[in-house]
Amino acid sequence: MPTFNFSFTVPAPVQAVSDFHHDTAALKTLTPPPMIVQLHDIEPMGEGSVSKFTLWFGPIPIRWTAVHSNVSSYGFTDTQTEGPAKHWAHTHSFTPISDVETRVNEHIEYEHGTGISGLLTRFLFAKPNLYVMFTYRKLRTRWALR
Repeated sequence: MPTFNFSFTVPAPVQAVSDFHHDTAALKTLTPPPMIVQLHDIEPMGEGSVSKFTLWFGPIPIRWTAVHSNVSSYGFTDTQTEGPAKHWAHTHSFTPISDVETRVNEHIEYEHGTGISGLLTRFLFAKPNLYVMFTYRKLRTRWALR
């Protein structure tokens, strides 16, 4: 199964990084243009919480449902239960480097489906595109926590 890993540091304490990522507004903040995210039903972050949203790539809507697990101050995993990929599990880990610096590790395990949705995920979530997306997320996280 393909994986994608991305890591960066944030000049903020681990609790601030955790609070930022646990906020239900984080998905909108961290979605890079030209994508637009439309939130439908976002439960407060907790074990088993569900998020339902649509990612818009221009006129193309991609509906997504994710369930959160392993939720703690040091990260969480969101697993797609409905959406375009055959499998998608994204683990966010927050590791304190010091009292004022945190390392964010992003790990995604994914598998493309078949048909149109498989072609779509192969294009949208190809490793170069994921790298651009997570570079944006790194910059937005740093900006939000400065």
